[in-house]
Amino acid sequence: MAPSKTGKATATKSSKKEKIFHPQSRKADQLSRKALRKEKLVSLVSNRNKKHDMLADFYGFFYHSLPAEGTLTLEELHHIIVDVWLQRYDEELEIERAARRKGRPKSVKESKLEELKLRESEQYRTGFEVIDLTHPENVALFQTWDQKEVAFIDLLRFIRISSASPATFVVSRPGKHLSLIKDEAAIQSHSGDMELDS
Repeated sequence: MAPSKTGKATATKSSKKEKIFHPQSRKADQLSRKALRKEKLVSLVSNRNKKHDMLADFYGFFYHSLPAEGTLTLEELHHIIVDVWLQRYDEELEIERAARRKGRPKSVKESKLEELKLRESEQYRTGFEVIDLTHPENVALFQTWDQKEVAFIDLLRFIRISSASPATFVVSRPGKHLSLIKDEAAIQSHSGDMELDS
């Protein structure tokens, strides 16, 4: 019969010692590069998720601004942006201003909100890109959105509107969905027919 192993001998074999590398060795450089790459990837994923959430909130606002039936006029779209979107932080700003004592500097939150409001109003003055809620096929397609998948929004038609010229808009992205492409092709062929007639 073979002698049985003692518990002490098996315990030392199962626990491996952590290998220690010289700080300037190639292996140490490899490990540091690997750790740095992992850190970078984690930060990229977190930034992507933050951007995804911001875009989902932005498009969700316009999703909830949709009428039950029909489309919005260009005037109504401007009204929504001016009276609701650009003024959504006014209440928080007033609370921050009221909480600040006289002679004290602005809080970080207050200055960030003011900067954001200024940036958005300047963007609206020069040209604000929004989903085209005046186009019937685009609105019907937008109503099928599940309010989570931001990639779906790339299929929609976008317009650029500005406070400088509220009566006009420019189609900034024509839309990639099949129904929008067919509609665009029909308009192109119709305008092409008209050019041939004249």
